[in-house]
Amino acid sequence: MLRLQTESAAYTQAEQGASWGRIAGALALATAVALFAGFLVLPIVALLLRVPVSALGEYATRPVVLDALKLSLFTSLCSLGLMLALGTPVAFVLARHRFAGKSLLETLIEMPVVLPPAVAGVALLLAFGRRGLLGPLLDTAGVELAFTTAAVVLAQTFVASPFYLRSAQAAFQSVPVELEQVAATEGAGRWARFWNVILPLSLPGITGGAIIAWARALAEFGATILFAGNFQGRTQTMPLAIYTQMESDLNAAIIMSAILVCSSFALLVTFRWLSRSQMESTGT
Repeated sequence: MLRLQTESAAYTQAEQGASWGRIAGALALATAVALFAGFLVLPIVALLLRVPVSALGEYATRPVVLDALKLSLFTSLCSLGLMLALGTPVAFVLARHRFAGKSLLETLIEMPVVLPPAVAGVALLLAFGRRGLLGPLLDTAGVELAFTTAAVVLAQTFVASPFYLRSAQAAFQSVPVELEQVAATEGAGRWARFWNVILPLSLPGITGGAIIAWARALAEFGATILFAGNFQGRTQTMPLAIYTQMESDLNAAIIMSAILVCSSFALLVTFRWLSRSQMESTGT
């Protein structure tokens, strides 16, 4: 009997120790989550709290703000169009075909993700600038890219394309090959299979990738300022205008930053909604 009581007491102590261990672990985990989440959220909250609400209308209608906003929307939509038109076939080929050098091509395509923005800007300038690799050819054709609005579009496309390509490739890969084979046995040609089977099933992932790439294009700064310059109404996008206004008008910089924060939040919410819809539609 005494032995049973001793074993019961030891078991109770062990259970209490394990319980305290679980509590301590939960507290440590909650503290880490709170600290890191606070670190990420606090700067955004601090920015939004500093928005001069009473002067919001006045600042939001200033030429520097309107010019930068219009240019950012125009150039980012142009870069998104280029990514959709040129990137979608590339993503499809990478997802559905095997060929020599595929791994190398995928690595090179993803290089802009890890390149510092300043390096991307210098590389674009040395490729498409007047004295760049293609400079003489472009000059002969009467085309000037560096320090123009077209340069902004190219810079945004260069840095944002990998985000779209990665998502679109994953979306194409998620479509079962069996569905395509069934459509082929029913007489559907290659284009019919793509438009009626592969593309509809891949559309949620493609759309999500396009949203993330568009957000990245809107936020582009480093490559743009080096390759396109910082000229109001021509190459000065919202991030560049914020950088310029920080030196002269803090309130204008805060308002433009808040506009980008709200836009980014809306894009991320849309992306998460599309991702959730895709998971529900596939039953995962």
